[in-house]
Amino acid sequence: MDETDDAERTCDGAISLAFSILGKRWNGMILEVLGAGPISFAALRRAVVGISDAMLSDRLTELADAGLIVREVEPGPPVSVTYSLTSAGCELMPVLRKLGAWASENLTITPART
Repeated sequence: MDETDDAERTCDGAISLAFSILGKRWNGMILEVLGAGPISFAALRRAVVGISDAMLSDRLTELADAGLIVREVEPGPPVSVTYSLTSAGCELMPVLRKLGAWASENLTITPART
């Protein structure tokens, strides 16, 4: 193997950036749920089985900071908070669905549940 082969195997910065967000537990599932349309925090928590309120809040903040989702607050009473995909998040959905289809067809290892 020469230096050219090593250079071709180096992770691209954009891929590393994408997986720094998408590779975190829960983020893909949150995005998938939001792909169906805007949803409240409570409904999102019910849809993403096993996630704690604190973790969901952290992940939503992270996804918003990445520009993939938006948090909208409607004044009350009661105050209503809704989460939805941004245009960048919407552009990501076909990629996530394609990745899911690929995983169904090609991966045989069942992920460990923690």
